[in-house]
Amino acid sequence: MPMSSSPAVAVAVASAAVVALAVANRVLYKLALVPLKSYPFLLAQLTTFGYVTVYFSILYARYRAGVVTRDMLTLPKIRFAVIGLLEALGVAAGMSAGAMLPGPAIPILSQSFLVWQLIFSVLLLGKTYSLRQIIGCLLVTSGVILAVASGANDGHLLSGVKLIWPLLMVVSSAFQAGASILKGKRPDIFVVNSFGSGFQALVVFLLLPLLSNLRGIKLAELSGHLNGGAECFLNVGESPIDCGGAPFLPLLFIFVNMAFNISLLNLVKMSSAVVASLTATSAVPISIYILSLPLPYIPQGAELSASFIFGGIVLLMGLILYNLPQSSKESKTD
Repeated sequence: MPMSSSPAVAVAVASAAVVALAVANRVLYKLALVPLKSYPFLLAQLTTFGYVTVYFSILYARYRAGVVTRDMLTLPKIRFAVIGLLEALGVAAGMSAGAMLPGPAIPILSQSFLVWQLIFSVLLLGKTYSLRQIIGCLLVTSGVILAVASGANDGHLLSGVKLIWPLLMVVSSAFQAGASILKGKRPDIFVVNSFGSGFQALVVFLLLPLLSNLRGIKLAELSGHLNGGAECFLNVGESPIDCGGAPFLPLLFIFVNMAFNISLLNLVKMSSAVVASLTATSAVPISIYILSLPLPYIPQGAELSASFIFGGIVLLMGLILYNLPQSSKESKTD
């Protein structure tokens, strides 16, 4: 095999790994919330603490290797605190909605992240976009609206689901997009992610009484709710709800979620952000299809209506159009 083909093979292997992990991450996201449907904030906190452990371990190794400097570690932390706040709200809102939504709707609604990211980058950073990217964003918006509107009729995927849940999933994407914009130019990705995840864990913990109250759990009942969540996660005691699949599914989701994000960062480093975005995009239709099938702990599956499928196709076209490599003419106008 010629030496010149080695980088291409490495990128192809890394891309295949990203697709596989992206699909597994989206499927396990829903499966992990099946046993913890009444305790989504517990899964959010466990996931965040997992990231704190992994990111600070990598940060320490990079500091020891001289990649991260002391000046990077002493940067003002206010920006990291805001990033942590937005990501905490995004995770909490997303998992609350994800516990109530049918599986195939989650990958569709999550793509509103792109729309929010474009809006915030224009308003906050003054960034300009090409006509092709704007059209792609409008297609994504149309796809999300078509998918949500598919629940207006009885028998469709989102029929019987309160409108608050798909809207909350879209709002969670707005929080995540805001955090990504604030990261901006960074000294080192693991400096930002480490301190951001640290503040995220703190915010989720501090907001737990407020977030629980929004779900109808009073402050006096919070201790009992947390104990119930711990018993359900460990699958011990006499829980009033079925906690089948715990703790295996939540732990597997946390592991795969971290593996996916690290593999995505690795692909960006090996190729480009465009290649990574297109690769992750290809996982969306695969995830929707798998989540519509009967799965362990979700044996009923989900029936995809024609309008939902059409919305998904429109959304996918928008994602591809938005992420296509820029021509030299477009690069000059951006």
